[in-house]
Amino acid sequence: MRLLLAVLAAALTFPSAAQSLIPESDIITGAIEGYIRPAFHQFAEETGSLQLNVATLCSSPSTETLETARNQFRSAVTAFSRVEFVRMGPLTKDNRLERLLFWPDRKGIALRQVQGALAEKDPTAATPETLEDKSVAMQGLGALEFLLFGTGSEALTTADGEYRCAYAHSSATLIDGIAKTLDDEWHDPSPDGASAHMLSPQPTFDDYRTTTEVLEKLAATLVHGTETMRDQRLTPILGAKGDTPKPRSALFWRSDMTVASLATNFAGLHDFFVAAHYPEAIGTTNAWVTNGVVFEFENAARAASLIVDPIEEAVNDPEQLQALNYMAVITGSLDHLLGENLAAALGLSFGFSALDGD
Repeated sequence: MRLLLAVLAAALTFPSAAQSLIPESDIITGAIEGYIRPAFHQFAEETGSLQLNVATLCSSPSTETLETARNQFRSAVTAFSRVEFVRMGPLTKDNRLERLLFWPDRKGIALRQVQGALAEKDPTAATPETLEDKSVAMQGLGALEFLLFGTGSEALTTADGEYRCAYAHSSATLIDGIAKTLDDEWHDPSPDGASAHMLSPQPTFDDYRTTTEVLEKLAATLVHGTETMRDQRLTPILGAKGDTPKPRSALFWRSDMTVASLATNFAGLHDFFVAAHYPEAIGTTNAWVTNGVVFEFENAARAASLIVDPIEEAVNDPEQLQALNYMAVITGSLDHLLGENLAAALGLSFGFSALDGD
């Protein structure tokens, strides 16, 4: 409600006739062809390599094959961090996002379930066909991270890790399957494809009835990204002012990908903003909006570069902790610029409904 009221209030500071200075179709086409399709394709490429690397680890366990699989996991996380905010269309179907990443997980459900499967050597977790029917908390990147990096993962370098590796391979296979499905659906050229509905909305469609609805969804996607970073990534670590940081509440802390993932989240939002031609759509009259957005994304990149230690160590260093706090401040600034000023400059308005999945 606060976001909706803020957007409506901000709209009063812009001309009532505010609208895109380029064809609205250019914004939609730019978002799809310039960012969404290539980003999801890259994610599918990285998960394909991950699945192969984990298969190699299982067939030839060693320190070297484990390190290769771990490094490819990090590459897959990086690619995922560029697409996870695109919560529209294919990613919102069939619990795909939750199956890729069960998060937030404040009660540690995934850890308990994965450790339970390892302790019992549950055979239904060791094949993708049966793992797919189990809890989403046991399937995705979070589960795979524990299998590759968590307690007992050193067993993967020997035959003693056979079951653990079979489970890891099942998880990697399911992740890759979802990634390839997302890639295929975003590239589907049929009239009922995800892109076609956005490019040619119709009153009879359930997802996009008008071009304005598409534009509002795209703009809201940016705000969803900044809110997610603050509420689900940074706040669990930092807590309220004066709280003791909780680094093990961080996403991907075991693989030392917490900050790298956040930095990629910010970079992805920036690239989406540019690919969708928002700077051109806003024009020179409201260039301060573009300048402010770019300035904050640059600030986020600089803040991330200052955090050089693993998150458990970084929170104990005043300068690195300050950088984490500053990243949270930046998300608030971007909320206003992207959720209020961008929408008003383009003559759009959206509230929480635009942030919901299709």
